[in-house]
Amino acid sequence: EVQLQASGGGLVQAGGSLRLSCVVSGFSFDDYAIGWFHQAPGKEREGVSCISSSEGMTDYVDSARGRFTITLDKAKRTVYLQMKSLEPEDTAVYYCAALFIGQCHPDFYSYDMHYWGKGTLVTVSS
Repeated sequence: EVQLQASGGGLVQAGGSLRLSCVVSGFSFDDYAIGWFHQAPGKEREGVSCISSSEGMTDYVDSARGRFTITLDKAKRTVYLQMKSLEPEDTAVYYCAALFIGQCHPDFYSYDMHYWGKGTLVTVSS
């Protein structure tokens, strides 16, 4: 059974940092690209970042580039999203998702993901 479990959300002041984790089970990292998405209150879900271990590729949307870092630990079967310099606009539920035989590139976020994890809430206070 494929599972993705996101965690690490919480309440942080503007300028602070959080590290989100996505623990995956039931599939090989080499067969999937993993992405982080977020959904702010009253808004549609949007892509944030992705990683594909088979190619070593990463991608970030403009709002995340320079502030967020996505990494992968195969031994722990975990994808991390290190978020720094957080802003109130980053407040959202963050989800991780997997795309089979996926490649990480700017179009990744528009594809239909094969698997989604439950979200973790990030709240950034001003």
